[in-house]
Amino acid sequence: MNLLFANDRLGEYPDSLYAAIRSPTPDRPALKGAHRADVCVIGAGYTGLSAALHLAQAGRSVIVVEAHRVGFGASGRNGGQIGSGQRLEVTELEHMAGRAAARRLWDMAEEAKALTYALAEQAGVPTLRGIAHCALRPAEVAHAHEMAAHLAAHYGYDQITPLDRAGLQALIPSPLYLGGDIDRGAGHVNPLELCLGLGRLAEDAGARIFERSPVTHIEHGAAGAHSWIATETGHVEAEHVILAANGYLDHLEPSVAARVLPLNNYIAATEPLGKRIREVLAEPIAAHDTKFVVNYWRPHGDRLVFGGGETVSYRFPRDIAALVRRPLEQVYPQLKGVRLTHAWGGTLAITMNRMPCFRRPAPNCLSASGYSGHGVAMATLAGKLMAQAVTATGDGFDVMAALPCHIFPGGSHLRFPLLAVGMAWYGLRDRIGL
Repeated sequence: MNLLFANDRLGEYPDSLYAAIRSPTPDRPALKGAHRADVCVIGAGYTGLSAALHLAQAGRSVIVVEAHRVGFGASGRNGGQIGSGQRLEVTELEHMAGRAAARRLWDMAEEAKALTYALAEQAGVPTLRGIAHCALRPAEVAHAHEMAAHLAAHYGYDQITPLDRAGLQALIPSPLYLGGDIDRGAGHVNPLELCLGLGRLAEDAGARIFERSPVTHIEHGAAGAHSWIATETGHVEAEHVILAANGYLDHLEPSVAARVLPLNNYIAATEPLGKRIREVLAEPIAAHDTKFVVNYWRPHGDRLVFGGGETVSYRFPRDIAALVRRPLEQVYPQLKGVRLTHAWGGTLAITMNRMPCFRRPAPNCLSASGYSGHGVAMATLAGKLMAQAVTATGDGFDVMAALPCHIFPGGSHLRFPLLAVGMAWYGLRDRIGL
C-alpha cells in the first residue's frame, strides 16, 4: 500500500485546525510535459522547501514536485515544537561519537533553531519561546536537572531552568508530573503556516513548485549525468535530485526506506477555552513529557493543541479524537469532556538510533529523512545542508551522513510487525509506570 494515499485524498489537506485556519494558499499546477532544472526536489515539506530556497538563492534552477500540497505531510501536521539539540541527548552523542563530534552536532542543532526562527520571521510567521519538559518519575526529574547542568557547563547553553514539582506545576497545572525543566531557547510555531511561508520564500527566490504530482519513477544518472524524475503526467531532467519525502519513500528509494520507518501520530485541538487556557498553561509555552509514546502540546490562541498516541499500521484509526482524548484527560483531568473541534493524524518517520538519516543513494542524489519527532528545526537545516552539498559550500551534510543509520530488523518487509511488538511493550511500560 502506498502511504501517500492510505489515509488522504489527492491534494486535500487533512481535517486539522492548521488546515482550517491556514492563510490563503495558491493552487499550484501539476507537473505536465518535459522540464529541465539544475535540481529536482521531491517533497514540499520543511526539508524540500528549505533546500529549494537555499539553492534558488545560490542561483540554481530548482523544480519542486509534491505529491499533494505544500505542507501536506508531517511538516504541516506536527506539534510545532522547535526543540534544542539533536533528537539524542548530548551525553548519548558523546558516547556515540566523542565530545568533539557531539559539540559539532549541538552547534548544528542550534544553527537549525536559529535558521527556523529567522525564516519564520522572514515569512511573517510568529513564533513563541519556551518548551517545558515534564517528567513522570523521580529518576527522570534528576536526569533532566543533570542534563541542564551538563549543557551549561560543557556547551555554554544556559537557557534551561530545572524545575521541581511545584515549579513545573506553576507552569503546567497537571497532577501527573513530578518536575522537569523549561527551555527558554526552544519555541513553537504553527507548523503548517511555517511550511507555507517557506513555500512563498522559495518561490520568491525563483524555485518552481508543482503540486498534485506524485513521483512514479526515478532514473538516476551516473556521476556527471542527468537524472530523470517521472510523474504520471510529466518528467524533469535534472543534474541533481534531492529526496525530501521523509516517511513516503518506500516505492522510490528502498535503500533509504529500509532505514527510515513511517509512524503515525495523532493530534486534537480543543474548542476555544477562553480564560480556562490558563488552567492548563500558565504561559503560552509548549510542553512534552517523558513517556515512550510521548505526549506533547502547545497553545494556539486560547485552544489547546494536544498530541498523543501512535500506531505503526498503515491506516489511521476511525476515531482519532477518542484516541487522543485519553492521554489529554490523563494530563489534564480538569479538561474532562472538553469538546475537540479537530482531530487528525500524520505520518512521521523514525530511525533505529533516532538520529536523522542522511544518505547519498546515487552519485547525484541526496536524501535526508527520519527526524524521529524532532524535525521542525532539523528538517529545515537539512534542506540547507543539502543545498550546500550541491553547491560545494559546506560539509554539514557529510557530518550528518557519517553518523550510523542502520537498517531496521526485517528490512523493508518485516520492520512494521517487529516495531509493533516493541511499541506494544513500551506502551505497556507507560501504562503500568515502569
